[in-house]
Amino acid sequence: MHVKLDALAEKGFAVLRNYEGPQVPPEEWMQLEYMDWKSGGDTNFAPIASALGEMECAGFWDHGKPDKDGIWTKNAELCPTLVKWTEDVGARYGRVRIIKLNPNTEAEAIHNLHLDDNNRLNPDGEGWVVRAWLQLTDDPDSYMILREDKNDPSTESRISMPRNRQIVIDSQRMWHAAWHPGPEPRYALIVSFESGGALNKWIESQS
Repeated sequence: MHVKLDALAEKGFAVLRNYEGPQVPPEEWMQLEYMDWKSGGDTNFAPIASALGEMECAGFWDHGKPDKDGIWTKNAELCPTLVKWTEDVGARYGRVRIIKLNPNTEAEAIHNLHLDDNNRLNPDGEGWVVRAWLQLTDDPDSYMILREDKNDPSTESRISMPRNRQIVIDSQRMWHAAWHPGPEPRYALIVSFESGGALNKWIESQS
């Protein structure tokens, strides 16, 4: 029904080479306007692209759109390196935002395992929407926990999150949440991308 990526077919995720471009200055995520929006823990989000370019975290479907064709918000003016990272992927993007995750426990992370709703209103025949993460803070002792089956630990994978880690996840297929011991908040860029030739080419270039 939708175009999907061979790179995600087996595991549902791909861990890429660490980002090697211009380093993102911390002020690009620290000075943004954040919204109190909870997802997978004690989180806040800074919208960089939204459905209509407004400062909101609501789903694109609230505006009759699939999670594609995001419009830059006023936050985008403050984070040019992150905007360029998104555009350089070359794929059609939807929501673009920074997640701020406050410290949690392993048990809390497992309790918060969830699936994303990425493909509501996504027309048949178009590319399946997946998500890419760019880790901004250096948290090598924190992990993205992924499970094919939420209640089956044998289906679990864990990905450490040092600074510049790049991951692409079919987050509507894979149950996921981050375990972040802290002590400071964890920050990462999350972008919804449409599966297709452009995203596949970028994944190959970063593998």
